[in-house]
Amino acid sequence: MRAEQLPLDLARRPALGRADFVVTQANATALALIEAPRWPGGRLALTGPPACGKTHLVHVWAAATDAVVVQAADLTRYDIATLAGATRVAVEDVPGIAGQRGAEAALFHLYNRLSSMGGQLLVTGGDAPARWGIALPDLASRLSAMTVATIQAPDDALLGALLEKQLNDQKLSADLSTLVYLVNRMPRTAEAARDIAVELNRLSYARRRAVSRDMAREALARVGVSP
Repeated sequence: MRAEQLPLDLARRPALGRADFVVTQANATALALIEAPRWPGGRLALTGPPACGKTHLVHVWAAATDAVVVQAADLTRYDIATLAGATRVAVEDVPGIAGQRGAEAALFHLYNRLSSMGGQLLVTGGDAPARWGIALPDLASRLSAMTVATIQAPDDALLGALLEKQLNDQKLSADLSTLVYLVNRMPRTAEAARDIAVELNRLSYARRRAVSRDMAREALARVGVSP
């Protein structure tokens, strides 16, 4: 088996600080709402395409407010009264619990407890909350009424910045000409930036070489893009 074929998990821990969040027109409005001291009713839904920076913004808010961050799928593992005691809670990937009675009920109780305490609740999902497919009517109506902060599909400036950050998270770097080469050819999504960085990390690790134009061309092919 060649080194390139080794089934290694080479992912690194991403940098999620405020200084690491690159601001462009695609995400400036969402950032402003996240950093606002008050939200209408103390509730905010953060939406946007995969890998666009939702989790990053959640952690920016959590660090600034001492909030607790949980996955929606894990809500049934928590004592909701204790969780609400944090007064500021972020629940990620709410659409992922659509139709799961226990998890939906837990989020409903968390919503109500935080409301009664004057706390804050931040939830995330891909589309607008009305499209999340939540089965519990009272929860669906509450989520649909929340103020929404949306990260738009990345413009060129954000796409380049996301790609550079994803490479930095993998402890890699690329010269400007290689970044431009990739941005001009890659799919216009944040998810593609993540996937390309992962492939470059695998190639760089396997070959013990820095990122190059040829390596970038191969990474594009590996994610299904004709270079």
